[in-house]
Amino acid sequence: MREKESPEVISHLEAENAYTESRLAHLAPLREKIFEEIKGRVRETDLSVPIRRGDWWYYGRSVEGKQYGLNCRAPITDPDDWTPPKLTPDADVPGEQILFDANVEAGESEFFSLGAFGVTMDGTRMLWGVDLAGDERYTVRVRDIATGELLPDLIEGIAGGASFTPDGRFILYSTVDDAWRPDRVWLHRVGDAGRENDVEVFHEEDEGFWAGAGFTRSHAFFQIASGSKVVDDVAMIRAEDVERLYAGDDDVESLSVFDREDGVEHSIDHAVIDGRDWFYVLHNQGAEDFTLVRLPVDDLGAEPEVVIPHTPGVRLEDIDCLRDFAVVEYRSGGIARVGILDYATHELREIAFDEPLYTAGAGGNAEWAQPTVRLNFSSFVSPSRVLDYDVASGELMLRKQAEVLGGYNPDDYGQERLWVTAEDGTRIPVSLVWKRSFGEPGAGERPLFLYGYGSYEHSIDPGMGVSRLSMLDRGVVYAIAHVRGGGEMGRAWYENGKTLTKRNTFTDFVDVARHLVEHGYTAPDKMVASGGSAGGLLMGAVANLAPELFAGILADVPFVDALTTILDPSLPLTVIEWEEWGNPLEDPEVYDYMASYTPYENVREGVDYPKILAVTSLNDTRVFYVEPAKWVARLREVGADALLKCEMVAGHGGVSGRYNSWRETAYELAWILDTMGLRDAD
Repeated sequence: MREKESPEVISHLEAENAYTESRLAHLAPLREKIFEEIKGRVRETDLSVPIRRGDWWYYGRSVEGKQYGLNCRAPITDPDDWTPPKLTPDADVPGEQILFDANVEAGESEFFSLGAFGVTMDGTRMLWGVDLAGDERYTVRVRDIATGELLPDLIEGIAGGASFTPDGRFILYSTVDDAWRPDRVWLHRVGDAGRENDVEVFHEEDEGFWAGAGFTRSHAFFQIASGSKVVDDVAMIRAEDVERLYAGDDDVESLSVFDREDGVEHSIDHAVIDGRDWFYVLHNQGAEDFTLVRLPVDDLGAEPEVVIPHTPGVRLEDIDCLRDFAVVEYRSGGIARVGILDYATHELREIAFDEPLYTAGAGGNAEWAQPTVRLNFSSFVSPSRVLDYDVASGELMLRKQAEVLGGYNPDDYGQERLWVTAEDGTRIPVSLVWKRSFGEPGAGERPLFLYGYGSYEHSIDPGMGVSRLSMLDRGVVYAIAHVRGGGEMGRAWYENGKTLTKRNTFTDFVDVARHLVEHGYTAPDKMVASGGSAGGLLMGAVANLAPELFAGILADVPFVDALTTILDPSLPLTVIEWEEWGNPLEDPEVYDYMASYTPYENVREGVDYPKILAVTSLNDTRVFYVEPAKWVARLREVGADALLKCEMVAGHGGVSGRYNSWRETAYELAWILDTMGLRDAD
């Protein structure tokens, strides 16, 4: 089954697709209706809010009827004005240049993914990286913007990211090993054809570590980061030494703050304060939820100065140093927050928002010396907003709010967070969204969609989904169980849902589902659960633990044969994953523990399973199509109604192109609604 080029394997997957299509053919009208609903809510011709960089405003365009976006720029007319120009989709933009039209570049390709896009600091050249299969192997090209000339550079088979050095003379990129682990960092001289003259500047030999590189916002330092899930090793090299690195100079100075130490994670950024260089370091040494310290670059042996002390339950996640202040992103009370750090006083000023449940984060802050901070905001009921925060005045300026067509009114929808007590006494946060006209949740049994993830310290934060309205407007309550293993409630929340505590992830989800049934929110014949990737593992586990609670389970690219995968070090990512799941090859306790919950091994005879739809992709390098294919076959052996849908030209993120993606979403939503008994609901 792992020989994906085998005619027998392809034939098997195509037969599964044909069987699934025959079983779900009756949903074709509903799929088309939902697709038109999604399409009808989106302004198809639109522009993003411009981002200032150098002498240009950079922005993206979408065009009605086009699958992919366009990358554009327009000249800055007033260097002192940081207010982005208000662009309208149908009006000409003075001096506009279309840098990259993905629709043209994609051509007739069935799949297209843009993995890297960059422009030199002087604005004269651009690079981009493309994946045409979904396997996340990219090819990078370079173009002269003024002439449109394609330079001879052709960098093939690399990892997703690539960037110019500040002087534009070199390209920095990474490659992966046979296990799909980014392990080498390279410098490519712009103008060279192919990779023959590229210079390897770093190789991470430890199979449990990945490697990557990039430049600080100040462009003063070149950073090589190597890490696992519990260890970081960061080397800072002055940007002025890049050419020496390319020339193979072994005397280039490499600066570090921590030696590689088990359990110590850290990240570094650079600031210049009163003419002196400082490293700002986020780390967890003796600080589970991280602390922020700083050290002078000219005296890294000095005692670190605490800037933000460790506070249990306040998880510091990121720092972005700009010239006059730093942007700090952190999490408290299950909410992602943003604050501005004053270099002189160490005061952290949180930016306040007007909703109880929301997601806020910094993004698009390209300039070292900018006086404002670009923010992105969303909630379960509010369409996403792009804002600029004026650091000096404290003014929060709305630059754009996404428009939901068709008469959407956020007041028609409600959102709340409730807390469910798990069997061991832990309080699990649950987010709910619903349409008010159908009544308040808990006032009567309603169709309910329950989503979960719970791995890798990844948080499922509030955000509006246009496609979700096709459920809400039919009376479905949308719920997210923020189970342990995620990062919503701090580092301890993650630690108590991994390795030998992983079962907490599954039992938390079951406890939430049971609470929703017992308290009158829904009924088992009206509830569908869903999760993807590691969340697909969650789906497989709860199907075995509590099949009686669900009418259906949707598992996207599900990690359902986890023990087999984690036992094979030759497979992509396995060795790196041991710190998340444990190493069953070396530890019998881990083997037995994983064997007790992995979905494939624990499919049970004599169980009335809910309906199951597993969706996978042939070219997925993260979770092989083999896993859901085996799982579905095993479920059918015990009499379960299980279906498999395999995208034959796609990767871990599914199909490419917005219209294709909307159709895929409509396919899944139609199945969900039908399983809930809402196929004919308006």
